[in-house]
Amino acid sequence: MNIKQIQSYASENNFNLDDLSNELIEWKNNLIIYRFALEEVNTKLKILNEEFQFIHDHNPIEHIKSRIKDPKGIMLKLHRKELDISVDNAKKHIHDIAGVRITCSFLSDIYDIYEMLKRQNDIKIVNVKDYIKNPKPNGYKSLHLIIKIPVYLSNGVEEVSVEIQIRTIAMDFWASLEHKIYYKFDKGIPEHLLIELKEAADSAHELDNKMKKIKDRVDIVQSVDKEEPLI
Repeated sequence: MNIKQIQSYASENNFNLDDLSNELIEWKNNLIIYRFALEEVNTKLKILNEEFQFIHDHNPIEHIKSRIKDPKGIMLKLHRKELDISVDNAKKHIHDIAGVRITCSFLSDIYDIYEMLKRQNDIKIVNVKDYIKNPKPNGYKSLHLIIKIPVYLSNGVEEVSVEIQIRTIAMDFWASLEHKIYYKFDKGIPEHLLIELKEAADSAHELDNKMKKIKDRVDIVQSVDKEEPLI
């Protein structure tokens, strides 16, 4: 949300920017539960990653990055949805306030992590969007999950929504650069660049498939005889 959008929002809702600033502070205080939810998710992912390393001698998670959506961005999203700007509406209708991005080495790691999360009794997976099997038109690939995880507070338990994105290093590299280009052109990317970005996404996918095949060959050889040289 840029300054013009903030000013427009304040004008449309009949209050000044000082009032908006005070409201943002109140929002941050009310949304602290999402930080607690991220801590729960990050702890769980760290345990699962270390257990997988112990059992399979391979850690499926390379990097974990988490974030809380800025209240200004949440307000703008509610505004676009033509919903009243309130914390209650944010909790009910915005499911990516808390977000976790998991970066893996191999395609198979993505679905291994997904299966591990499915087996957790305290996690409810409420939505799955597989942009790997069904990429977006621009070439974007990632596995998106919306989960609900319990957060235990002094006055009870609250289930909190968290968005989890799982992708390979190659997918993450492409998505990061595409995002920067997207905003550099103010969302109006020339057609020839869109074509090149799609080709780059296809190349990244080919690289993922090739690295997965190499990993599979290594696993097979090691399981048969660790002393044999790779063929």
